Amino acid sequence: MSEEQFVEQGGAATMDPSSLVRWLTSKVMSAIIREGRVERAQNKAEKARASSGQTHKLEYFHQIDDAYGLLAVQCLQPLLQRYEIELQCHLVAGPSGDNLPEPDLLPALARNDAALVAPHYGLRFPQQSEEPTIEASQLGNSILAATAAEAFSERAIAVGIALFAGDTEALHALAEQHGVATSAETTAAVDAGSNRLRSLKHYSGAMFYYAGQWYWGVDRLYHLEKRWLDLRINKENSRELLYPRPPVVMGPKLDNGSLTLEIYASLRSPYTALIFDKAVELAHTTGIKLELCPVLPMVMRGVSLSRTKGMYIFSDAAREARALGAEFGKFYDPIGEPARRCYSLLVWAEAEEKRVALYSSFLKAAFAEGVNTNNDQGLRYVVEQAGLSWDDAQAAIDNDAWQSSLEENRKKMYSFGCWGVPSFRLLDANGQQVLGVWGQDRLWLVSREIQRLLT
Repeated sequence: MSEEQFVEQGGAATMDPSSLVRWLTSKVMSAIIREGRVERAQNKAEKARASSGQTHKLEYFHQIDDAYGLLAVQCLQPLLQRYEIELQCHLVAGPSGDNLPEPDLLPALARNDAALVAPHYGLRFPQQSEEPTIEASQLGNSILAATAAEAFSERAIAVGIALFAGDTEALHALAEQHGVATSAETTAAVDAGSNRLRSLKHYSGAMFYYAGQWYWGVDRLYHLEKRWLDLRINKENSRELLYPRPPVVMGPKLDNGSLTLEIYASLRSPYTALIFDKAVELAHTTGIKLELCPVLPMVMRGVSLSRTKGMYIFSDAAREARALGAEFGKFYDPIGEPARRCYSLLVWAEAEEKRVALYSSFLKAAFAEGVNTNNDQGLRYVVEQAGLSWDDAQAAIDNDAWQSSLEENRKKMYSFGCWGVPSFRLLDANGQQVLGVWGQDRLWLVSREIQRLLT
C-alpha cells in the first residue's frame, strides 16, 4: 500500500486498531520519518529544478488574522536580501474542520505565544494584543489583495500590527493611502491562495514552501536556511542564520527547588517523544522541581485531527528530532491499549520512584526503537528498561484508577490555554503560574524564563 493510499484509508487515526492495521501504520509512518528520506526528496527536487532552469522559488502563505503570520511575514525581506530566491506570496483563509481542533482557544494562544517569542527573533508583536474582528480582517485582506507583489511584505506587516493592536484608525488610514480591492477581487485572491495551499497538501497559514518541503513560521526557518546554505545561494559569505532556533540553556543560575516545571505529556505524541528527556534534563540540571502530568493522546480524548495534519506532524517531528540529536524514527504505534496499560502502571511506578523513567522508556521504545508495546513482551521490555520489575508490574497493571488523574491533568492544561502536548507550565515558589506554553519548540523559552526568575 502506498503512503497516499494509507492516508486516504486513515490507518493512523484509528484508536484501537487491529494488529494488522497497527503494524501497517507503524511501517508506513516509520518509512515517512526514516532518516535520509527528506534529504533524498530534497535532492530530487533540486535536480528537477536545475534541469528545468527554474529559479529558487519560495512560496509564502499568509493568513491575515494568524498571530504567527505577523511574525513570519517580517522575515520575508531579510530572507530576500540574504538569499538568491524568488518569492511568491499568497493570501489564505487558514485551517478549518479537523485541521482546527480548538478554534476558540487557538487565537488567544497564538497571540500570547507570538508576543513571548517575537523579541528573541528580533521581531515585533503588540504586547497588548486583541483578536482581529471579522470586519477588520476583511479590510486587511482587501488592502493586501490590491497590493503589488514587491510591496506585499512591508504592507502586510503594517496591516498586521494595526490588526492585532486593535488600531482601526491605522487600518483605515492604510486603506485610504494604498487603496483596496473589491469584495469579489479579495475573495478570489484568498480562494486562489487557499486552493494552492490545498494542492500542495497543507492546511495552515504562516507556512513557507520550498521545493517539496514545508516550514512553519519563524520557528522552522532554521531548517530552510540550512538547506539554502548547503545550496550556496546566500549572497553573503557567511553561514550564520538569520533566524536560528534559540538553544535550551541549562544555567548558569541554579535553583534550590523553589520553582516547579509541569510537563503535560501523552504516550503517543512524536513531539513529546523527541523532547521529553531534554525537558527532564533541564529540570534536573537547573535544580527545579519536576512534575509529570500525563494526559491522553488527542485522538483518544476525542480531539479531531485530519490525516493531512497527522502526516505533517510526524514528518516535521522527525526533522526536529534530527536537529536536536534525539533518538527517533523506528515507530511502533502505541495508540489505544498499549498506552492505557502503561498509564495503569504510573501509580505503582511513582511508589517505586520510577514514574518519569517509565514514561521515558515507553516513549523511547515506541518512537525510537520500534518496540511493539501491544503485547506483554514489549511492555515488559519498557518496564525493565525503566529499572522496574516485570513480576511486580503484573500485580499493578490493567486497572482503571489512572483515568481520573489524567482527566484532572487535561483540565489543568486547558485552564492555561493549552490542549496539545507537550505543554509546559512554570510555577513560582508560591505555586503561581509564571509561564504556560505549548510545544517542544518552546523548551528554550522555558529555560530562559527559569534563568530570568533565578536572576
